[in-house]
Amino acid sequence: MSSTIKVCMGSSCFARGNSKNLQLIQKYINEHNLEAQVELTGLRCCDKCSKGPNITIDEVEYNNMDTGTLYDILEKHFNKSGDTNV
Repeated sequence: MSSTIKVCMGSSCFARGNSKNLQLIQKYINEHNLEAQVELTGLRCCDKCSKGPNITIDEVEYNNMDTGTLYDILEKHFNKSGDTNV
């Protein structure tokens, strides 16, 4: 299974929290050995600044993201029970 995480790098989203969110995502990917399974990319402004910081995971858009909420979403998305990878 392959996933894509897109982080809005527009100045508004970045200043409002995506700089910290990006660091959290990178740390999460490394700590859970997901480098081969997750493509992390940045986006130019998504024109949804009033809803930012904005992040998309597998085509699902998340708005007003903070690190706590983002961590919970990453856990729910990537730490599924029944994983047979050892």
